[in-house]
Amino acid sequence: MLARAAEEGAKRALSDVGLDGYEAALDIRDLRSLLDCIRLVRRTAMQTAVRMITTGLMLALLAGIAIKIKIFGGSP
Repeated sequence: MLARAAEEGAKRALSDVGLDGYEAALDIRDLRSLLDCIRLVRRTAMQTAVRMITTGLMLALLAGIAIKIKIFGGSP
């Protein structure tokens, strides 16, 4: 009796959020796929930001070194 009540409660809860019917499993799979894509985009954005900052720092260091050893033909 308790198991039947839990099953009916679960069905009612899924029905309340619109995940009932024949396509419920497909909807849940789509939602999980969407969440995976969001996580991938977030991870890629962080990696890109770190790469850009690192590249900027390296370019600034190289420019500083080039100016320090007067590669660009500074005044004597």
